[in-house]
Amino acid sequence: MRVLCVLLSLGSALPAAAIDFSRDIQPILSDNCYFCHGPDAKERKGDLRLDVEQEAKAVKDGVAAILPGKSHESTLIERILSTDPDEVMPTPKSNRTLSDAQKQLLKQWIDEGAKWGTHWAFKKIERPKVPDVGEQHPIDAFVRAKLTEKGMKPAPKADAVTLLRRVSLDLTGLPPTEGELKNDYAKTVARLLDSPRFGERWAWDWLDAARYADTNGYQGDPERTMWPWRDWVVKAINENMPYDRFTIWQLGGDLLPDATPEQKLATGFNRNHMINGEGGRIAEETRVENVMDRVETTSTVWLGLTMGCTKCHDHKFDPLTMRDYYGLYDVFNQTSEDGKGRSGQAAPALDISTPAELELVKATTEKVNQVAAELEAFELKKWPRPAGKPLTESDAIKLPGNLPSYIAKTEPKNRGVDPLLEAVNYFKGKDAAYTKHLQKLLAAVRARVSAANAVTKVMVMDTLPKLRETFVLEKGAYDKASTTQVRFNVPASLPAMKPDAPRNRLGLAEWIVNRDNPLTARVTVNRFWQAFFGVGLVKTAEDFGLQGEEPPLRELLDWLASEFIDSGWDVKALLRLIVTSETYQQSSKIADAQIDPENRYLARGPRFRMPSWMLRDQALLVAGLLQDKLGGPAVKPYQPEGIWEEATFGKKSYVQDHGDALYRRTLYIFWRRIVGPTMLFDNAARQTCVIKATRTNTPLQALVTLNDVTYVEAARVLAQRVLLANRGNEDAALVQAFRLVTCRGPTQAEAALLKAQLGKLRQQQSDLPAALLLLAVGESKRDESIPAIEHATWTSLCLMLLNLDEAVTKE
Repeated sequence: MRVLCVLLSLGSALPAAAIDFSRDIQPILSDNCYFCHGPDAKERKGDLRLDVEQEAKAVKDGVAAILPGKSHESTLIERILSTDPDEVMPTPKSNRTLSDAQKQLLKQWIDEGAKWGTHWAFKKIERPKVPDVGEQHPIDAFVRAKLTEKGMKPAPKADAVTLLRRVSLDLTGLPPTEGELKNDYAKTVARLLDSPRFGERWAWDWLDAARYADTNGYQGDPERTMWPWRDWVVKAINENMPYDRFTIWQLGGDLLPDATPEQKLATGFNRNHMINGEGGRIAEETRVENVMDRVETTSTVWLGLTMGCTKCHDHKFDPLTMRDYYGLYDVFNQTSEDGKGRSGQAAPALDISTPAELELVKATTEKVNQVAAELEAFELKKWPRPAGKPLTESDAIKLPGNLPSYIAKTEPKNRGVDPLLEAVNYFKGKDAAYTKHLQKLLAAVRARVSAANAVTKVMVMDTLPKLRETFVLEKGAYDKASTTQVRFNVPASLPAMKPDAPRNRLGLAEWIVNRDNPLTARVTVNRFWQAFFGVGLVKTAEDFGLQGEEPPLRELLDWLASEFIDSGWDVKALLRLIVTSETYQQSSKIADAQIDPENRYLARGPRFRMPSWMLRDQALLVAGLLQDKLGGPAVKPYQPEGIWEEATFGKKSYVQDHGDALYRRTLYIFWRRIVGPTMLFDNAARQTCVIKATRTNTPLQALVTLNDVTYVEAARVLAQRVLLANRGNEDAALVQAFRLVTCRGPTQAEAALLKAQLGKLRQQQSDLPAALLLLAVGESKRDESIPAIEHATWTSLCLMLLNLDEAVTKE
């Protein structure tokens, strides 16, 4: 139960604190009553509405659901206390029940006057006074005041090494090096915030929210070149672009006066969605779904509202209507995109191609023409027909299925990949020579398609010269427009736009970051907090509505939101504020989990499993393999064979990169929408907006971290690194390997265990061919001055270290 001032049992003493509607009453009504008596007029029962004060207290036929000061005359109390299954509310079939304490609380609230209020997240952000508890840091003041109220004490400060590893992983996604472990904490924070790696780390969360990928998705899953937008995000974060400008550029940068190419590029945010270009797909259906995706992504990322619920009906719980939804829909409905995008560069697109890219397209086109001419000459002999007549006059027209259209009716130079695949499969085993010609053309066409897709055109937003009319869609169906026409407006339950604000995406963006908007700063600050502590001050980071959680430290959230706005939306200042607090720097050791098992009152520091992308980057760094190159096209590191082929019916083949590309940060790995990078787990699928990634801890994850080529190679190179640095000194090598992975030296007992394990591994690695097989994993060159069996032994030990609980956990 989320009520904070709740009675322990019926008849207990009344709450010491005054009843607060938003905190104590509204959650009860929202959870148990609003589904049938809330905002959704179509589903409302008994002509009773309990989410609006005037209607809840209205006297009808001499009675009222809520009669202030008179609970005994209020039908709400009468119905919740009834024992008659036909009268009691909530109804038995709703599977909702009120506890005795909740019933008593509602009764008391009405007797005390039924004072109404606004949901806390919809109230204007006001800067709370920092509690006077003798703390210098404002975050600590709020946290310590709450701990004192709960009879709890903060944990002691974590040790220096743990803190340096924690803050380095948090701010850059990478652990500190051996040399960096000797630095002062404050100087380390400053260095990390200025590091180019900072933008790479924080871009990951934004890419999950923006549903970024390198392909369109769906069955065909064609490639797209959105990576320049990804690089813009990294650059903007590293340059500490104020968050309000970061927002405005991405939602309406093209509408700014004299918009620059960079400002237009930023609008790629709302073209990152999937595009369904499958054969037979109705273009308008795709276009409408894309508009809806923009509405729902924008409302989730900046407003923390579940607007998707209002696509088909008024919201069941929040004060949001279908008219609100389509009011936002209209502003995203004015882009020239037509939904026909079979290419990953569907218009409107910003052309930033290079001469080399265009030259490759020209060369591959010429190759297709050459090979097509050879095939055409072969077909003229294979399919005899009267002189001067087309192949449609030959037996080619009698081929089964689609083959007549592909062969008799289509010139070879105009054939696509799918027709050629069908032809190859049909003639394989029937005509070897013809099959060889078909396969040659297939390879050439694939190369041309690849070159054309690689031309750098980034999908962006634009505005039609003549605006579309927008109508509410019945049940959200693209082909069922009602007669209710709407124009862009923001939800009626939120502050109105300024009268002179532009009624377009730029106006929407400016409204979103307006000081009077109660949601944006709260939602954004909460997500940053979630990244550090594993859970936000509001646990339901995706939902700040009535079904979301009221934060246990609401004053702290509002103070941080106010500070964020007043700082000029300075992201780095906000993050510095968090990591320099004693709350962040606490030890994560649990003193008394029974009091606060989820650590919602922050009596200890954060501790949770690192995301899979961070684990991979860490392994590359500690091995010395990580390549620190910023930006550029996506790379294709190691991946098991056949994954793409299986998912695409053989139409897409994975071609692995080599050299430095194998060791780039995970941020830059090519992301095929229908089958993401195989070394990742617990990550957003990048098909829709996700702002709260799943976090699990199952043995299945070790299938990746113990067997994936990257991890095995990293272990091999790490072993080589410590053996070469400590020739003949096994103890020193063990200590260095342990420190590189965990950032601390092993205890005496741990060192003994490691040495014993090394002895066991030597016995297991006595087979030279098996050792050489292990050492052959990965493309990085091995130093053959190290005996193979010894190197394999240490590789196994280092792989074990990379999989220690301490190594995969942010402590």
